[in-house]
This record gives sequence, C-alpha cells and structure tokens, in this order.
Amino acid sequence: MSDSFPLVFSVTSGKGGVGKTNLAVNLACCLTRMGKRVTLLDADLGLANVDVLLGLTPKKNLFHLFHEGAALDEILCPTPYGFSILPASSGISEMLNLSTGQKLELLEAVDELEDKVDCLIVDTGAGINDNVLYFNMAVQRRLVVLTPEPTSLTDAYALIKVLKLSHGVERFDVCMNMATDNRGAREFFSRLHQACDHFLSGISLDLTGSVPRDPGVRDAVVRQKPFCIEEPESPAALAVAELAQAITAWQPPENLDGNIKFFWKKLLFH
Repeated sequence: MSDSFPLVFSVTSGKGGVGKTNLAVNLACCLTRMGKRVTLLDADLGLANVDVLLGLTPKKNLFHLFHEGAALDEILCPTPYGFSILPASSGISEMLNLSTGQKLELLEAVDELEDKVDCLIVDTGAGINDNVLYFNMAVQRRLVVLTPEPTSLTDAYALIKVLKLSHGVERFDVCMNMATDNRGAREFFSRLHQACDHFLSGISLDLTGSVPRDPGVRDAVVRQKPFCIEEPESPAALAVAELAQAITAWQPPENLDGNIKFFWKKLLFH
C-alpha cells in the first residue's frame, strides 16, 4: 500500500444478505490493527446500518451534509476500535439517488480526509442502482462479496456486467463469504469466472479471500460487536485478517496525484 496516496476501495455486492457490511466493518478493524488509518464510509445511503452493527448512535450523518450544511468533522464518528465511520441515514428516500450536485458536495467533503487516512473503505448498497454504480466507479478497487448460492452468483455477475459494459470497469476482487470450505469457495468462484470469461471479454477477476460460515459471526452481530474483536481466533476472524493482509498489497493507481477528490471528480465530468 502506498505511503503517498489513500487506498480507496468498495465492499459491494449484487445481492443483499451476503454479509457485505459486516465484512466491511471487520476489515476496518483488521486494517486498523495493522497500523492503518481507516475511515469507513457507509454508502448504502437509504438503508444504512454500519452504525447499528457497531452499536453506535451518531448525532449526525450524510443527510445533514446534504440537507443542513453540516461539516465533515461534525459527521465523522469515531469508533471504539480505532477507525472512524461516515454514517448515512436509514429510511430516508431523498438519499436513494444523489444529484450531481450532491455527489460533488460529498467528494469535496471527503477530500478533507486526504492526509488523514491510509484506507477509505466504501460500503455500498447491494444491487445495480445509481448510487451503487456511482460509488463503485469512484473507488480504485472493488471487493465483490458473494455467498455460495445461485442467486448470489447471478446478482454478482449482473453487477460486474453493468459496471463493465456501461462504465468500462474491468478489474474486480472477489470475497466468498459464508463458505463451507476453501475447495467449495474456489469452485463457486470458478463458475463466476467462467461466466465473465465467456460473456465479458477483458475482465480481470481475482479470488482475494474466502470467509467460512461461522456461528460466532451471528452472535457478534446480535451483540453489535465486530466478530474479529469478540472472537479473534475464530475461523471467520482469521480469514478476514488474512483478507486484510492481502488488501495491504493493493496499490493506488499511479496516475493519482495523492488527492482523493480528483479521482472521484473525473467520473462526474467523464
């Protein structure tokens, strides 16, 4: 990971219920423990729940940035685990589709983080709506989360297809969550890889991590604590730590000048 530029990556999925947000939260914990300065942006703007998973009740969120002129420092919420979150709102329909002006407003605000973070993790919504596509275009790397079931595979392929055909995105990293075993995870990833290879030329797809099904994960969610903190030696926690280690090898694109805003801004005027 570069010392000069923040690494900006999404944790995304084609289907809800695959554990995407929980994975993002635990990745933030692991990267923080590795000495990285981490901020987690809850970009599931209409159905936000990063704060819920962490047992936090932020006083302000991104709704206040867009509609009440709140400053980033007023919204940025520290967690007990060493990283900060930029919380969004839940159940507010105005947040479901950002205008170009609001996208500009957000990237100008996030630009303030440039010298304060090593990693900006963007937890997107699920599916292929405008916000999901926007944030996936705005980041440098995309971690697509899926589970070993046919609907998850189909929806992950749909997300990759739209980003490739409509927006020219060609590189994706994949995490198989709730896997029964490593062999099964690789076989399921192979099915996704074959579909992309057959129907979408030029796609680069890497299986970056596999997180096993682990009963401790659900228990930690009920307690509103990250499972990698609650049970650091559990199979899921060890797998996420390994995934975080792999992510530290990712490099921001060389054509960045160290400023997040230019990376985000280019897609508004492309």
